[in-house]
Amino acid sequence: MSSGVGNFGSRDWHESFAGRGIVYDLAHVALNATDAAERERAVVALGKSDDPRAVRPLVDLLRDKDPNIRLGAIDALGQIRSGRSVDDLIGKLKDKNEEIAIRRRVVFALAAIRSTGAVRGLEEFMADEDEDAGLRSCAERLLS
Repeated sequence: MSSGVGNFGSRDWHESFAGRGIVYDLAHVALNATDAAERERAVVALGKSDDPRAVRPLVDLLRDKDPNIRLGAIDALGQIRSGRSVDDLIGKLKDKNEEIAIRRRVVFALAAIRSTGAVRGLEEFMADEDEDAGLRSCAERLLS
């Protein structure tokens, strides 16, 4: 299945899309391509796009079955720094069934976003003594 993204080396793949307004094409690849590496490159490109239209598909990818895609989506949302993703990121942070590495990455993304909602969510998370002590400590260090 061709995604229409071309044959670029992994180093310069995302750079080939700079300024072309193809967020929707990248989102389609990230959500639907069968090749994991191609999906990961699309997720990275969405984050580097700094385009608010990338937020919704990246939020959708927070529920992807592939943990590398979930990690990439979290990082991309942290790069874009849109407050629109905060509630979904906080939900992912509080999901005790999620891998600890992914939850830790969410802490970094929320700290990068630093909106009122992101800070409030991290503060509430830090106050919950039932949560992982290491994650709570990480959030505290990032907010100080």
